[in-house]
Amino acid sequence: MAKALFVTGTGTDVGKTYVTALMVKKLAESGENAAYYKAAMSGNRRRSDGSLIPGDAMFVQQTAGLSQPLGEMCPYVYEHAWSPHLAARYEGNPPELPVIRQGFEAVCSRNDYVTVEGSGGILCPLRAENGKTLWLEDVIRALQLPSVIIADAGLGTINSVVLTVKYMQGKKLPVKGILFNHYHRGDTMEEDNIAMCRQHTGLPVLACIPDGAQELPMEPNDLAALYEEVSLT
Repeated sequence: MAKALFVTGTGTDVGKTYVTALMVKKLAESGENAAYYKAAMSGNRRRSDGSLIPGDAMFVQQTAGLSQPLGEMCPYVYEHAWSPHLAARYEGNPPELPVIRQGFEAVCSRNDYVTVEGSGGILCPLRAENGKTLWLEDVIRALQLPSVIIADAGLGTINSVVLTVKYMQGKKLPVKGILFNHYHRGDTMEEDNIAMCRQHTGLPVLACIPDGAQELPMEPNDLAALYEEVSLT
């Protein structure tokens, strides 16, 4: 039975896709049948035939050396580098939760470890129409997945990490731990940031990833243990 894990972040541009790619790579290189999935992706370029290239999915595919087809990695791909709800409103084809779940289950049926990346931070709207909003947290809840949080190790991260964790805990969304990106070992501020986040969230710090790292600084077994079995319909 497939196992899966959701990857969210404290915001945009904290390196969520980069760290996700290292996670998938670690699993794949340890011999696991690993795959990637993302519900909605904006800010993508077009091919010469006009079709959109799912940029984040391509990055993960190439970094992790996956044979998984790009076409099954993300059901909703948009050109404009906007929040998915706005890109969907402008371009059409707004995200539908049943379609997202169906795509996820299809990937799970063919793979053993599925890493699901979110869009932006935890309060990212994927669709907003007629007074109703589909939030990223709705996807996490529908897929029934635990999460890890990606954060920047630098200035301002205490606020963003603690707020993200407290929000998710208040919504009863299980969080396994935090991974800090852009880490510089021995930096006084960053070391204190990490200690403060650990103290004020009560969550483990799973990894600290240096700038430009090509490998995730975690043992494969420790990473795999974060994933939980998926209930397929």
